Amino acid sequence: MKVLLDTSVLVAALVGSHPAHDRALPWLVRAKEGRIDLVVASHSIAELYAVLTTLPLSPRITPGVARRLMQEDIESTATLIALSNAEYLAVVKRMSELGIPGGAIYDALIVKAAKKAEVKQIVTLNSGDFKRVWPEGKEHIAAP
Repeated sequence: MKVLLDTSVLVAALVGSHPAHDRALPWLVRAKEGRIDLVVASHSIAELYAVLTTLPLSPRITPGVARRLMQEDIESTATLIALSNAEYLAVVKRMSELGIPGGAIYDALIVKAAKKAEVKQIVTLNSGDFKRVWPEGKEHIAAP
Protein backbone atom coordinates (compact mmCIF):
# COMPACT_ATOMS: atom_id res chain seq x y z
CA MET A 1 0.00 0.00 0.00
CA LYS A 2 1.29 3.48 -0.89
CA VAL A 3 1.35 5.85 2.07
CA LEU A 4 2.48 9.46 2.20
CA LEU A 5 3.91 10.60 5.52
CA ASP A 6 3.50 14.29 6.18
CA THR A 7 6.40 16.33 7.54
CA SER A 8 4.84 16.31 11.01
CA VAL A 9 4.99 12.50 11.12
CA LEU A 10 8.52 12.41 9.72
CA VAL A 11 9.74 14.83 12.41
CA ALA A 12 8.02 12.84 15.16
CA ALA A 13 9.44 9.57 13.84
CA LEU A 14 13.02 10.91 13.71
CA VAL A 15 13.06 12.77 17.04
CA GLY A 16 12.93 10.39 19.99
CA SER A 17 11.82 13.09 22.45
CA HIS A 18 8.89 14.21 20.28
CA PRO A 19 5.53 13.63 22.05
CA ALA A 20 4.19 11.66 19.07
CA HIS A 21 7.36 9.61 18.49
CA ASP A 22 5.82 6.31 19.64
CA ARG A 23 2.89 6.77 17.23
CA ALA A 24 4.96 7.98 14.26
CA LEU A 25 7.99 5.68 14.34
CA PRO A 26 6.08 2.49 13.45
CA TRP A 27 5.10 4.05 10.11
CA LEU A 28 8.74 4.67 9.22
CA VAL A 29 9.68 1.17 10.40
CA ARG A 30 6.97 -0.38 8.20
CA ALA A 31 8.37 1.51 5.23
CA LYS A 32 11.94 0.42 5.95
CA GLU A 33 10.75 -3.18 6.25
CA GLY A 34 8.94 -2.90 2.91
CA ARG A 35 5.48 -3.41 4.40
CA ILE A 36 4.28 -0.09 2.95
CA ASP A 37 5.46 1.95 -0.03
CA LEU A 38 6.55 5.26 1.47
CA VAL A 39 5.92 8.43 -0.51
CA VAL A 40 7.20 11.85 0.56
CA ALA A 41 6.45 15.16 -1.13
CA SER A 42 9.64 16.88 -2.29
CA HIS A 43 8.42 19.98 -0.46
CA SER A 44 8.53 17.98 2.79
CA ILE A 45 12.26 17.34 2.37
CA ALA A 46 13.05 21.05 2.65
CA GLU A 47 10.54 21.49 5.44
CA LEU A 48 11.94 18.49 7.35
CA TYR A 49 15.48 19.86 7.16
CA ALA A 50 14.30 23.29 8.35
CA VAL A 51 12.36 21.86 11.29
CA LEU A 52 15.03 19.37 12.38
CA THR A 53 17.78 21.99 12.41
CA THR A 54 15.75 24.55 14.39
CA LEU A 55 13.99 22.40 16.99
CA PRO A 56 14.62 23.72 20.50
CA LEU A 57 16.49 20.62 21.62
CA SER A 58 19.62 20.30 23.69
CA PRO A 59 21.86 19.39 22.08
CA ARG A 60 20.52 20.79 18.82
CA ILE A 61 20.32 18.70 15.68
CA THR A 62 23.15 19.97 13.52
CA PRO A 63 22.78 20.35 9.75
CA GLY A 64 25.07 17.34 9.30
CA VAL A 65 23.07 15.13 11.63
CA ALA A 66 19.81 16.25 10.00
CA ARG A 67 21.21 15.35 6.59
CA ARG A 68 22.35 11.93 7.83
CA LEU A 69 18.96 11.17 9.41
CA MET A 70 17.18 12.17 6.22
CA GLN A 71 19.54 10.15 4.05
CA GLU A 72 19.36 6.99 6.17
CA ASP A 73 15.69 7.06 7.07
CA ILE A 74 13.92 8.91 4.24
CA GLU A 75 15.95 9.00 1.03
CA SER A 76 16.89 5.34 1.24
CA THR A 77 13.27 4.29 1.74
CA ALA A 78 10.87 6.79 0.15
CA THR A 79 9.81 7.75 -3.32
CA LEU A 80 9.99 11.54 -3.59
CA ILE A 81 7.21 13.23 -5.53
CA ALA A 82 7.89 16.63 -7.07
CA LEU A 83 5.29 18.95 -8.51
CA SER A 84 5.55 20.75 -11.83
CA ASN A 85 5.07 24.49 -12.26
CA ALA A 86 1.58 23.83 -13.62
CA GLU A 87 0.74 21.73 -10.56
CA TYR A 88 1.89 24.50 -8.21
CA LEU A 89 -0.32 26.97 -10.06
CA ALA A 90 -3.25 24.54 -9.93
CA VAL A 91 -2.87 24.29 -6.15
CA VAL A 92 -2.90 28.07 -5.78
CA LYS A 93 -6.01 28.24 -7.97
CA ARG A 94 -7.73 25.53 -5.92
CA MET A 95 -6.94 27.24 -2.62
CA SER A 96 -8.27 30.55 -3.90
CA GLU A 97 -11.47 28.82 -5.06
CA LEU A 98 -11.87 27.28 -1.60
CA GLY A 99 -11.19 30.67 -0.01
CA ILE A 100 -8.38 29.25 2.12
CA PRO A 101 -5.57 31.73 2.89
CA GLY A 102 -2.05 31.47 4.22
CA GLY A 103 0.12 28.55 5.20
CA ALA A 104 -2.54 25.95 4.42
CA ILE A 105 -1.13 26.12 0.88
CA TYR A 106 1.75 23.92 2.07
CA ASP A 107 -0.63 21.18 3.17
CA ALA A 108 -2.40 21.52 -0.18
CA LEU A 109 0.93 21.00 -1.99
CA ILE A 110 1.45 17.79 -0.04
CA VAL A 111 -2.08 16.67 -0.93
CA LYS A 112 -1.34 17.37 -4.60
CA ALA A 113 1.81 15.23 -4.37
CA ALA A 114 -0.18 12.44 -2.69
CA LYS A 115 -2.81 12.51 -5.40
CA LYS A 116 -0.11 12.54 -8.09
CA ALA A 117 1.47 9.45 -6.52
CA GLU A 118 -1.94 7.79 -6.12
CA VAL A 119 -1.39 7.02 -2.45
CA LYS A 120 -4.05 5.25 -0.44
CA GLN A 121 -3.39 7.22 2.73
CA ILE A 122 -1.85 10.46 3.99
CA VAL A 123 -0.63 10.07 7.56
CA THR A 124 -0.32 13.35 9.45
CA LEU A 125 -0.44 14.80 12.92
CA ASN A 126 -2.49 17.64 11.43
CA SER A 127 -5.45 15.75 9.97
CA GLY A 128 -7.86 18.66 10.43
CA ASP A 129 -5.68 20.92 8.31
CA PHE A 130 -5.46 18.33 5.54
CA LYS A 131 -9.20 17.67 5.59
CA ARG A 132 -9.77 21.39 5.22
CA VAL A 133 -7.69 21.62 2.03
CA TRP A 134 -8.94 18.29 0.66
CA PRO A 135 -12.52 17.93 1.93
CA GLU A 136 -13.43 15.33 -0.69
CA GLY A 137 -10.47 13.15 0.36
CA LYS A 138 -11.25 12.84 4.09
CA GLU A 139 -11.23 9.05 3.97
CA HIS A 140 -7.60 9.09 2.79
CA ILE A 141 -6.32 11.16 5.73
CA ALA A 142 -5.31 9.48 8.97
CA ALA A 143 -3.44 10.22 12.19
CA PRO A 144 -0.61 7.89 13.23
